Amino acid sequence: MTVVRVALTQATWTGDQESMIRLHEGFAREAAAQGAQAISFQELFTGPYFGITQDRKYFEYAESVPGPTTERFAALAKELGMVMILPVYEKEQAGFLYNTAAVVDADGSYLGKYRKHHLPHLPKFWEKFYFRPGNLGWPIFDTAIGKVGVNICYDRHFPEGWRALGLNGAEIVFNPNATAPGISNKLWEIEQPAAAVANGYFIVATNRVGREDNEYGDEAVNFYGSSYVVGPDGNYVGDVGSATEPQVLVRDIDLDQIRVVRETWQFYRDRRPDAYGPLVAP
Repeated sequence: MTVVRVALTQATWTGDQESMIRLHEGFAREAAAQGAQAISFQELFTGPYFGITQDRKYFEYAESVPGPTTERFAALAKELGMVMILPVYEKEQAGFLYNTAAVVDADGSYLGKYRKHHLPHLPKFWEKFYFRPGNLGWPIFDTAIGKVGVNICYDRHFPEGWRALGLNGAEIVFNPNATAPGISNKLWEIEQPAAAVANGYFIVATNRVGREDNEYGDEAVNFYGSSYVVGPDGNYVGDVGSATEPQVLVRDIDLDQIRVVRETWQFYRDRRPDAYGPLVAP
């Protein structure tokens, strides 16, 4: 049995970037004290979810990756011996901005990054104002806890990314989110379990929680948290997180379950990529 202990967090915007970063440093220490070997934070964890508005002032949150936040948490990862998934606003150069997650190994080494492919552009989710579409594919990172991939928020609505991660060898896919009530509530319940089953791996799904009215007043979105881990059999690992409160959740996952499920349900064997050409035609 190969058991990995993972942590996932959900938080409410504190009102300033430094206190938000310190909050997540505290989350990491709390998780490490419970024996966690990896931790994932929510989408754009160092700031508010600024897709609520279209305002150039939020460009100031963008930074290089690797860069200040990555390096700060890499030092913490090394100290705690934890793999870290760090979703941040990336600036490659002026005008080249991405919704990105950096992956740091348990020895503090920077392994690389994933850039969000699919960008919503609708009221209170104006992401195309802030980001370019991801252009790094769906990389897999060979970490101390196994082969890890990332899919960010709106990406989860598109099955192709989940499949690409599975074909590339993912054992655990981290899925940081900023998801608000509406039709999303039902999708939140079904999409990640369905993707976990279809692709035979674990998914660690984190979501923001609470109202960011300290930033947006009456326009603030009430993020519903409910972060969770789901296994390749489609079942939750432990309870789903609170819908209203910040939390650190720690869950044990048995990577041997991947082999058992894949040998029972031979979805990779029975795929028909030779028949799928029309699905990707422009």
